[in-house]
Amino acid sequence: MKKSLLILFFFLMTVLFSSGCARKIYEIAYPTLNDGKYDSEFPYKSASKELEQISETVKKLTSIAYYKSYVFSRESRVVMNDIVNDIYTRKVSEEIFYNSSVIGTATVLSYTNKRVILLTCAHVVDFPDTVITYYDIPGEPKHRFIQSVSFKKRQSNYIAEFPEKGELEILAIDKALDIVLLGKTFYQTPTMQIPVFSYPMGKSRELDWGTFVYLVGYPKGYQMVTKGIVSQPNRDKNGSYIVDALFNRGFSGGIVLAIKDGVPNFELVGIAGSVSADFEYYITPPPDIGQMGYDPRLPYKGDVYIQFQKEINYGITFVISTEEILSFIKENQSALRDKGYDLGSLLAKFK
Repeated sequence: MKKSLLILFFFLMTVLFSSGCARKIYEIAYPTLNDGKYDSEFPYKSASKELEQISETVKKLTSIAYYKSYVFSRESRVVMNDIVNDIYTRKVSEEIFYNSSVIGTATVLSYTNKRVILLTCAHVVDFPDTVITYYDIPGEPKHRFIQSVSFKKRQSNYIAEFPEKGELEILAIDKALDIVLLGKTFYQTPTMQIPVFSYPMGKSRELDWGTFVYLVGYPKGYQMVTKGIVSQPNRDKNGSYIVDALFNRGFSGGIVLAIKDGVPNFELVGIAGSVSADFEYYITPPPDIGQMGYDPRLPYKGDVYIQFQKEINYGITFVISTEEILSFIKENQSALRDKGYDLGSLLAKFK
């Protein structure tokens, strides 16, 4: 009997001790969940439901620019005055039509009265109106004799899943800040739902070293959620910072989310703007060389072309702050209202 009571006593003490330790561990592990700051801890509970809801407001944006290019022979010695005075057409040796396309990420910030507003990076939709290449002729000044000139004929920015072809217009753009607002006025009320990002716009300046963030975007055209931690907070005194999240083409404009005092308290703290990269040129055979069945064991003697290559340094992603986004929206507020877009609900999201 005494032995049984002794076993029971030790069992109860073990349970109480374990329970007390569990509470103590929880208090140590999550001491800052109610400090009013952005969390640096990995979320202590599932955030899948909230992230799925947020992902529905993030769209794949496609932007295509269509060009007509005029090519000149070296002997024609075309200069800029020929282009300005519109006499270059008499010296054209070849005309080429081509297009340039970019995939990015845009987020629905507002949808009222059949008008939708989306946020993304300016470089996703920023194509030059004119592109000029030059011959490098020994003994002649550089950038004197023109090899080709290309003129942009039209541009299409669209969300494929939107009705009425999903074509968007540029409402306001700032190339220096790398921010653009896109919009569309539907002729008829869409039968499909257009979810709007409904979480608060946070303050990027309040992020700290090691703050935990989520990123949502379309790298390589695939919708994905990834995570990272903040470095160099407020690096330019405008709230910008760096995260170590992986970045691929298509992620530009993807939203960055921080959590304040635990899930589900998400806040938008910026958009992924650019990534560290190295640039280089290299010589290559024609693009269709693979279809020609070239034997790599033999010396290649055909035409060669110069290609431009950007090598991404993964894990160094630069983020545009919400402070810069808010300043941009306020600066263009009156112009947007003149176009019929109501920014009241949008500005209300900024605390």
